Amino acid sequence: MNIFGCSPEDVREDFSPVVKIIHPEDSAKLFGQIEYSAQHLTPFNCEFRVQIPGREIQWVLSRSIPEKLPDGSMTWYGFSTNITGLKETEQALIKAKEKAEESDKLKSAFLANMSHEIRTPMNGILGFAGLLKEPDLSGEQQQKYIRIIEKSGTRMLNIINNIVDISKIEAGQMEVALSTVNVNAATEYFYNFFKSEADLKGIRLTVHNALSAKEAIIISDSHKFDSILANLLKNAIKYTQSGSIDFGYGVITTGQESSLQFFVKDTGIGIPAGRHQAVFERFIQADIFDKQAYQGAGLGLSIARAYVEMVGGKMRLESEPGKGSVFYFTLPYHTTTKQTGPENSASTGQNLKDEAGKLKILVVEDDEISELFIDTIISQISREVLHAETGAEAIQLCRDNPDTDLVLMDMRLPGISGFNATRQIRQFNKDVIIIAQTAHGLSTDREKTIEAGCNDYISKPIDRQQFMALIRLYFNI
Repeated sequence: MNIFGCSPEDVREDFSPVVKIIHPEDSAKLFGQIEYSAQHLTPFNCEFRVQIPGREIQWVLSRSIPEKLPDGSMTWYGFSTNITGLKETEQALIKAKEKAEESDKLKSAFLANMSHEIRTPMNGILGFAGLLKEPDLSGEQQQKYIRIIEKSGTRMLNIINNIVDISKIEAGQMEVALSTVNVNAATEYFYNFFKSEADLKGIRLTVHNALSAKEAIIISDSHKFDSILANLLKNAIKYTQSGSIDFGYGVITTGQESSLQFFVKDTGIGIPAGRHQAVFERFIQADIFDKQAYQGAGLGLSIARAYVEMVGGKMRLESEPGKGSVFYFTLPYHTTTKQTGPENSASTGQNLKDEAGKLKILVVEDDEISELFIDTIISQISREVLHAETGAEAIQLCRDNPDTDLVLMDMRLPGISGFNATRQIRQFNKDVIIIAQTAHGLSTDREKTIEAGCNDYISKPIDRQQFMALIRLYFNI
């Protein structure tokens, strides 16, 4: 197809058909170069756009050599060719280069931020652990230092959990585990959990629930729901210096479908309009170049939005700098499904044991420090403690000690893994309670351990209160 939409004969005497289709933004450049070529008898070389009515804009490359004729007129010998495809490739390469450069900036910002995020709690842990060695510390000082170490350890664990979660999401390996969720109980829990932190900053925290206790039980992924709400509330407290934080939910109906719309509203620093989408990208805060950026790896909102979408909802943001932000997310209002959990697991068919005395416990652990910690926290509930460092040892000890009440099974062991050891133990002992303990910390670990034959699961680092609560589910201790 002719790139100018006309034949050479059409413009032999009159170039107006060509002039009319030159893109307005390129005409001055084009005719300026033609004039320069004519005056100086230099080669003409120009890229420009043409817009033929009814067609897409095309890019043209023209190259020619001028010749001045005896009568004083000018003529050019050369060619013109359509380079639209080439220009599109060029633009795509430019965009790819810009994206790569932006990615490098984000990577550098992320690495610098992560270095800060990891080193800061490690400074608290190692620094105050060293101070605890001082001989003349008062009891009050010791407790203060211990609280700082615990807080720093929690912050470090949160960073690790977020990195693991975002890695699973990016790999498409994060799964949804449906169960009943009491949204009123969850919001009340988070209100009580975050109230003390809000009070310390002088922030008023309020919760608003729209449904009765009976109506507020829905079917969703409880782990993901808790993570979404916790991330939004942590951000609200982090970026709010004064004023208030309100959160809760209401019911919205579209056609035949009903949803719960949750909100977290703060009077914090707000987010510029140009950054509303960026804050949901991984490793990005509202301003990655802010040298005074708040602590955080920039993963929380990315994880929260991914979780919302995985359970069938949507997340959006309304915010204005200096006035605050409101994060909304929806969850389908489903109230019935087959419940999942340990009570429906094939491996937990027996009734919970009722032990009046202390327990005989097998600790399967190949890490010396982890074993020492477990021995310490079970000392008050155990009458006898057996130890195994490998899967093979655990299997043999279970054979030799059929009266064992509880097995604390590390899932990553040398030789026979904890998963395979559990499967073999279940072949000859269906009744012993086996609780998996693992440092992997992935959301799918619980399902894998239950499938292998464990009764339940706890992730490392083990929280003593959570551990004891789990033990009480199975024993009258």
